[in-house]
Amino acid sequence: MAAHFDLIVIGAGPAGAQAAAQAAALGRRVALVEREPYIGGAGLTTGTMPSKMLREAAATLDTLRRRALDSLTFALQPATRLADLMYNKDIVVEAAWGVIQRNVERLRIRVVHGTAAFQDPHTVRVTRPTEDGPAQETLTGDVILVATGSTSIRPQLFPFEHPQVRDSESVLTLDRLPQSLAIVGGGTIGCEYASIFNALGTRVTVIEARARLIAPVDGELAQRWQHHLERQGAQFFLNDNVIALETPPAETAGSVRLTLTSSAMEAEVVLVAVGRHGNVAGLNLAAAGLAANERGHLPVNDFFQTAQPHIYAAGDVVGWPALASASMVQARAVVAHAFENAAPPAAVYPVAVYTIPEIGMVGLSEEACAEQGQPCVAGYAYFERNHRAQMSGDTSGMLKLVFDPATHRLLGAQVMCEGAADLIHLAAQVLAAGGPVETFCAAVYNYPTLSEAYKTAALDGLERLRRAEAGPED
Repeated sequence: MAAHFDLIVIGAGPAGAQAAAQAAALGRRVALVEREPYIGGAGLTTGTMPSKMLREAAATLDTLRRRALDSLTFALQPATRLADLMYNKDIVVEAAWGVIQRNVERLRIRVVHGTAAFQDPHTVRVTRPTEDGPAQETLTGDVILVATGSTSIRPQLFPFEHPQVRDSESVLTLDRLPQSLAIVGGGTIGCEYASIFNALGTRVTVIEARARLIAPVDGELAQRWQHHLERQGAQFFLNDNVIALETPPAETAGSVRLTLTSSAMEAEVVLVAVGRHGNVAGLNLAAAGLAANERGHLPVNDFFQTAQPHIYAAGDVVGWPALASASMVQARAVVAHAFENAAPPAAVYPVAVYTIPEIGMVGLSEEACAEQGQPCVAGYAYFERNHRAQMSGDTSGMLKLVFDPATHRLLGAQVMCEGAADLIHLAAQVLAAGGPVETFCAAVYNYPTLSEAYKTAALDGLERLRRAEAGPED
């Protein structure tokens, strides 16, 4: 007989674990299905956590170089392994696992390890391998949440079985730092790895099919970041594609040869970062009356309901913004709607791109305002004029505020500097409150700080607006 639950969650990453805990705290009977032997999601083991640990080491080295005295030099040893740079990854990951596991046990959530597939809109069959062959368990649920995450897209052109061809997950298992790295894809993940390996001393080339990098980011900041890396020796091929690839015999130390639309090049390692695909293979969505799009994303409404109202989806499997923070907010919204008949509050998602330096953004960019027909004014602060940035040598960045010229209501903010992932939260709070840009003018900031840039940008934007309204001088 099938075990029955109030909620079945498929996937134990940030969205799934959060939803399971939230529903269990309301006294609901919850089953959490996870195909891996651990809970917490791929982000803890092959994605977010290890890549950010590597970035931390790279950013530290970059900071030391910027602040170096003439009598000091900083460089990695030639034989440095990537594992050496992520020395405490296992400690951090195991601590995170422990927190999640204790929470699951405390809330008496039933964890079922195995691969889930729908049998009908209310029934999920879980299959797990055993010594005696596959074992199956059938679960039924009043509400089902699909939170299966995503996986790197692997185009057929690239032979990923070759040790010199990697995706964004397998690149972290390289034995040593490559001397040269070709990154195919100039989106968020590709540019994050470009700046990490560039800071570690690898010669980096980025190949992007579009005319610009990091499409979600404001164009001015994306271009400024690109120029920053170019000054450090990185190369970028935009409006370009890889059309052929030649790999050396696996046992040799040769280079991979890439033929581009425009030219040809060689690199010791190729990293393919052309996006991620929702993990829906094997779910048998058709049995539940569902279908994913070409990116493996499940279409959902404002309440994260799929075409079947009792089946919800959250996290990477629904697409943008595909962030752990957003996934947890979405999961809480699912539980509130499913079990408390509550509409989710309007969420403001601050987004961080963990390049070096970081890029943070929230709300609308100037480009997005133009696309939506929203009038706007932009105000700027350049960190080359900020005393705290001058002290650290991190003067390449900028902060940009976008606001409505009629009401002065903040519409969005974009910032590029080390620490931008934290700094953007100030703008997110003002945006969530529907506050005007004058909020930053009235605030008192410690001196010297990077936060002062908010006041600088706000005053700059208001002055630009005043001049525009006054018209040309005689």
